[in-house]
Amino acid sequence: MTTASPREPVQTVFISADTVDAVLDWESVIDALRNAYASEEDGRANPNRVVAKGDGTWLRSLIATPRSSRFMGGKIFGRSRQRRVSYLIILFDQITGEIAALVDANPITAWRTAATSAVAIERIVDQRSQHIGILGSGAEARAHALAISHVLDIADMTVFSPTPANRSRFVDIVGGQIDCPVAAAETAEQAVVGMDVVIAAARSQDETPILLGEWLDSGMAVVSIGSTLEDQRELDTTTVEKCDLIICDAPEEVMTETGDMIAANQANVSFHDKVISLNDLINGKANARIAAARLPMFKSVGTALQDITVAELAFDKALKANLGTVLPIRFKDKLA
Repeated sequence: MTTASPREPVQTVFISADTVDAVLDWESVIDALRNAYASEEDGRANPNRVVAKGDGTWLRSLIATPRSSRFMGGKIFGRSRQRRVSYLIILFDQITGEIAALVDANPITAWRTAATSAVAIERIVDQRSQHIGILGSGAEARAHALAISHVLDIADMTVFSPTPANRSRFVDIVGGQIDCPVAAAETAEQAVVGMDVVIAAARSQDETPILLGEWLDSGMAVVSIGSTLEDQRELDTTTVEKCDLIICDAPEEVMTETGDMIAANQANVSFHDKVISLNDLINGKANARIAAARLPMFKSVGTALQDITVAELAFDKALKANLGTVLPIRFKDKLA
């Protein structure tokens, strides 16, 4: 029997949250995700997430072996009883199986979510000057504002948050980074009515929908990223009913595992025949449906394909900048 030749194990690198934010930029992240979704989709390589729930806790895992990446890996994150969440991405070399990196995935999540929305939005709206409304003022909302500004010509941006100080902070931070007027609205309706693109990037504390379909008109486009589990709500059922095309990064999970779509199904709102995958959008299989859509929506739950793609980019850039931390540990492996 032939045995494998001994080799020196790879040294695993830790990429911190500060390093992730220091090395990433929106153009390269958007381009990496655009390329990842241009590849043919294989459900076996990017399976559905797994969620474990405890007494006031939950733990979620996402795994993928992307064709476009030299790494495979997974993200695991969990919420404690104190409502705090930590995130970790592990990158495995697809050739050797070695653990190349451990990445703090807290910032990765905001980068990949917003950049994926930007990849979708640039395909479903035209490039004329756009009026953007944003519901939410946290990290995800700010990231979306910045990412969208790299794919659209924005005329102005309006944000709503129920806390005046938070929306003022959003205006100060985002207004200093993008080249258009940024203003705060006093109500969610004011941040939605008359806009070209509406981004829902928050949920109410009691899970009451924050975006109502009665505010939407033909010619608008919607992005929803805040409701990813069955007990979470961001959209009312009228929004689901009025949107005539629903693009999803993970169609099965969006349709069956998110509170918005579960509620729509329970209200007998038909939406399954309106759903297409982001992969089909990017590779051109849905061009005719995009052209016919009058009120399209991109609804995202996040996937490991996004996580691994952006973590690999952060890994490469961190090593090039000599910012990765080599860990004083070795992982033992074996032939399988």
